Amino acid sequence: MKIIGIETSCDETAVCLIEASGTFGADFRFKVLGNALLSQIAVHAPYGGVFPNLARREHTRNLVPLLDQVFEQAHSPRGLTSGVNLSRLSKILEREPELFERLQLFLDTHARPDIDAIAVTHGPGLEPALWVGVNFAKALSLAWDVPIVPVNHLEGHIAMAAMEIRQGEQHSNILENVGMSGALYSFEFPAIALLISGGHTELDLVERWPAFKTIGETRDDAVGEAFDKVARMMGLPYPGGPEISRLAARARIIADQTQIVADRNLRKSASNLRTSASLPRPMIHDLNFDFSFSGLKTAVLRLITDRTLTEEEKLALAREFEEAAADVIVHKTIRAVEEYGAQTVLVGGGVSANAHIKSHLKKALDEIGIALLYPPAGFETDNALMIALAGYFHAANKEFTDPATLHANGNLRLGLFNI
Repeated sequence: MKIIGIETSCDETAVCLIEASGTFGADFRFKVLGNALLSQIAVHAPYGGVFPNLARREHTRNLVPLLDQVFEQAHSPRGLTSGVNLSRLSKILEREPELFERLQLFLDTHARPDIDAIAVTHGPGLEPALWVGVNFAKALSLAWDVPIVPVNHLEGHIAMAAMEIRQGEQHSNILENVGMSGALYSFEFPAIALLISGGHTELDLVERWPAFKTIGETRDDAVGEAFDKVARMMGLPYPGGPEISRLAARARIIADQTQIVADRNLRKSASNLRTSASLPRPMIHDLNFDFSFSGLKTAVLRLITDRTLTEEEKLALAREFEEAAADVIVHKTIRAVEEYGAQTVLVGGGVSANAHIKSHLKKALDEIGIALLYPPAGFETDNALMIALAGYFHAANKEFTDPATLHANGNLRLGLFNI
């Protein structure tokens, strides 16, 4: 079965074409036939965060060029998609006239592809951005007479974490992964899914696939959002999460005294500030699985208000903040594993790329003999492969939707479509 995946939930525009077979088990196999992604980081950087209407505009401009790129990679035949009802197509894309014009030109030069379904993110995310992808999927469904599978963005992240890439076929650049193939890791249920990103921080019980139950979530800021906000307070560039992690890693090197003698004073300064800048671990001992990072962010603000941080102080503060966030995440995850008897932890979302959180969590899970699964390198952040993969399992069960009733839902909960 061949599936096109479309992802426009936030600030990455992505399209992917896969061929897959089997069930959610040992017989599952997939191959990437085409894969394209455009990040909008540079567009949103001046605002210090994602600006929804700009994201919507960029998705409108990027989707057709990315689809064209995917078709080139997959060697899809050129030609003409005949019999397209342009009046109905225009109606579907009436809020995206530029997208309609681009798609009309595309259909004039591309024959109907050999695909079985279109999988599209319909939530959660930024609703203006989601609608662009949903309407694009509706338009392609009409033009090609292909069914649509709506995919929960969070389910996509969990599915991606369960995938094992065949050795020697993975590349660090997501755009170089055409031809990559893979299968499902062999793992046991029940599992705990940990979703950590700029928009979500939650723990979900996965009793089987795809049966999800949210057992804990953030009450305010998501962890990735907190990273970015703290970075902005510290005067670091956007996106702030990787910048804080870079400084924190540098601080650990200094603390371990692996640097040259010239860094001796820097070690002393960083160590002194870290002691005086101890940050709270919000809700770490509460008898639930919820998170709160707003207080941690506020603690940083109080610490640095009316001060200009030195480079040494930034190193120490970055380390303390990252370790506070990691401590809470790991502690809550281990408690969830123990309470629900989980055999596996699946981690998804952009913050899953954080090396310190990953190593901290792996060490804790190794001590109790629990498997830890992460997305393949380069697929931690939003991408269309995860949407195509999650969509495949629904398409294989013929869980399609009527395009007329398909809507974007920025606040979609995990499991509502699945159970």
